[in-house]
Amino acid sequence: MSGSVSPARLGRWAPPAALAVIWLVMSLSNPRFLSAVNLTNLMLQIVAVGAVAVAVVLVLLIGEIDLSVGAVSGFGAAVTAVLSVKQDWPAVLAILAGLATGALVGLAHAAMVTRVGVPSFVVTLAGLLTWQGALLLVLGDTGTVNIDDPQLVAIAGTFLAPAAGWALAAAVTAGAVLAIVGSLHRERDRPARRVWPWVVAGIGAPVAAAVFNADRGVPLAVVVFLLLLAGGDLMVRRTKLGRHAVATGSNASGARRAGIAVDRIRLVVFMLASVLAVTGGILAASRLLAVNQSSGSTDLMLTAVAAAAIGGTSLFGGRGTVWSALLGALVVGSLANGLDLMGASSPIRLIATGLVLAVAVGLDTLAHRAEVTPFREHSRPGR
Repeated sequence: MSGSVSPARLGRWAPPAALAVIWLVMSLSNPRFLSAVNLTNLMLQIVAVGAVAVAVVLVLLIGEIDLSVGAVSGFGAAVTAVLSVKQDWPAVLAILAGLATGALVGLAHAAMVTRVGVPSFVVTLAGLLTWQGALLLVLGDTGTVNIDDPQLVAIAGTFLAPAAGWALAAAVTAGAVLAIVGSLHRERDRPARRVWPWVVAGIGAPVAAAVFNADRGVPLAVVVFLLLLAGGDLMVRRTKLGRHAVATGSNASGARRAGIAVDRIRLVVFMLASVLAVTGGILAASRLLAVNQSSGSTDLMLTAVAAAAIGGTSLFGGRGTVWSALLGALVVGSLANGLDLMGASSPIRLIATGLVLAVAVGLDTLAHRAEVTPFREHSRPGR
C-alpha cells in the first residue's frame, strides 16, 4: 500500500525520533540537561563507547559479531599505559604499540573464523575471556596504572580555542554544502536519502561549536571521534573494501560467486574493528587518567553493541552506516546521562536501555523479514 510505512523506513527514522524524545523528556525533567556544561560532558562520555561501537558496526556489516571488543579495548589501552608509564616510551610509540596489539588480536580472531571455520560468536566469546586475562597480566599486581604522560592526558583534556572551534565548524558546513550540491547533481531522481545527513552536519556543526564554546571549547576527543566516523563512512561507501564488506554481509555466497575474496574482507574488517576498539580504550583511559581491572568491562561491550543496533545497523548484516554508531551512542548516553540527573537508580538505567534496545532489534527484525519474504515468494516453484 502506498500510504503504509515500511518496516525499513520506520527503523531508519526510529533512532533520531527516540533521541528527540529522550532530549525533550530529559530537558523538561531537569533544565541542566541541555546546559553547555552537561552537553559537553555528554559528548566526552560517549566518545569511547562510540569508537567501540564503530568497530561493532563494521563487524555487523559483514554479517559477523565481535563480543571481545570491550576486552580488547581494555587490553590495548593497558599495553599503551604500561609502555608509557612503566617503560618510559614516548606517548606516540606507546599508542602505536597499543593499536598494533589490537591489529594482531583482530588477525587472530579472523584466522580462527576464516581458516578454521569457528563461528565468530564462539571465537570472540573466547577472546573476551582471553583478553580480560591478558589485561590483568599486563597491569600486574597493582591492578591499576595511573596515566601522567602529558600527551596521553591531552587527548581527552584538550579543548580548542573558540576561534579554532568556529573555523572547524565552518569547514564542516562548507564541506556539507559541497556534498549536497554533488548529490543533487548526481542523483536527481531521489537525492533526499543521501542529502539529509549532510544537511544535519551542515546545521549541526555551528550549533555544536556554539554549545562547546559556551563551556570550555570543542573537545579534541570529540574531534578525533568524528574523524573516525568520517573516515569509516568514506571507507564503507567509497572504497572497494567497503562495498565488498556490505556485499559479504548481505549474501556471502553470492559475494563469493561474484569474485569477492570474502575471507580477505573478513580478515581486514576484524583487524580494523580491534584497532578501533583499542582506540576507544585509549580515549577512555585519557579521560579517566588510568587503566585498571575494570577497563573494557563487559558493560562496555554490551553498551557498544546496543549503540550499534539502536543506531540502525542491522544484526543480520549488510545494512547500516558508520554514523549509526554516533546516533546510537547519543541515544544510550543521553538516556544514562538524563537518568543520572534525575537521580534514577542503576537498575532503572539498565531497564530503560534494555527496552530501547529491544525496540530497535524488533524493528530490525521486521525490516529483515520484509526484505526476505518477497525473495521467498518469488523462489517458490511455479512462480
